Amino acid sequence: MTISTDGSGHPLTILLVEDDDGDARAVERAFVRAKIANPIKRVVDGVAALETLKGENGRTPLPFPFVMLVDLNMPRMNGIQLVETLRQDEKLRRSIVFMLTTSKRDEDKIARWREDTWPVIKAPRRTWAPGSAGKTSRARA
Repeated sequence: MTISTDGSGHPLTILLVEDDDGDARAVERAFVRAKIANPIKRVVDGVAALETLKGENGRTPLPFPFVMLVDLNMPRMNGIQLVETLRQDEKLRRSIVFMLTTSKRDEDKIARWREDTWPVIKAPRRTWAPGSAGKTSRARA
């Protein structure tokens, strides 16, 4: 299944902003298991996300429509800083952003910060037990 929202038949692109390789793979596997075949473009922090959205520093601009899955804690520019920057940009202020976190403390931080309703997705926690390479366990909300 491929999701399209603009009536043109162009698939909705997912911009995954996640610095951790294991967490990024977990998100990608979840989309495969859910049989969602939309293209996923991954960048590792908020700076790279902005460059991708704007087509700067040699990056190909992300085509519309798109939705962003953004990790809260990243180097250079974290998820909250990224969303604050998006809000100040006339072309990007209406971007659809879902914040990813594995921490209840982070959920509380987002709740205090947000003025608009920004969805928070409780990301699956990876297990690191011997023999569990790459397996995830569901975090309880």
